[in-house]
Amino acid sequence: MATIGSFKKSGSEYVGEIATLNIQVKNVRIVPEATRANDIAPTHIIYLGKSTVGAGWAKRSAENRDYLSIKLDDPSLAAPIYANLFDNEGGEGSSLVWSRSRKNGSE
Repeated sequence: MATIGSFKKSGSEYVGEIATLNIQVKNVRIVPEATRANDIAPTHIIYLGKSTVGAGWAKRSAENRDYLSIKLDDPSLAAPIYANLFDNEGGEGSSLVWSRSRKNGSE
């Protein structure tokens, strides 16, 4: 697992950056989705400028820690990137932690 992003809370949104060997983007916004169609729809939408580049789902770990399960996707990527956004210890910001693609591809 590797940290590929750092975010800070700004109102109800998260604002930050993502950096990997091939991706370096700033001003990424993770915004709560106000009009969810159903219970399995994303709870958050990820934006880069005006473009939608992913979605997030609010989850709770076995240790009762809240986090966002994130799926980033873009035509320039060979496959979607799956990661989890966790609040840092002490409440100063949040870290986006990368993990390999899931075999079944479902959320």
